[in-house]
Amino acid sequence: MIVTTTPTLETKKITEYLGIVTGETIIGANFIKDFFAGIRDIVGGRSSSYESVLREAKDSALKEMTERAQELGAHGIVAVDLDYETVGPNGGMLMVTASGTAVKF
Repeated sequence: MIVTTTPTLETKKITEYLGIVTGETIIGANFIKDFFAGIRDIVGGRSSSYESVLREAKDSALKEMTERAQELGAHGIVAVDLDYETVGPNGGMLMVTASGTAVKF
């Protein structure tokens, strides 16, 4: 399935719009990762533990969105948008939402 942030595809003609599909993921960042990320922030550099959590959450949200599009019989998803937000007490959870328009070619 083609998944793109663009509203159209040059090589495909959209024949039917099936509606908006979404995928949501909420992942908790654990205390040990927070501790080491804090140290990394003090000494500089990138926090690979947080980057890993971000990738995992993004991949999960995109997978869920794609599964919903497949249930509709879509061939692709266009105009995909990813949103990231912290939620929960003290922002201890990361929420990633993927949304786009399911289409047929």
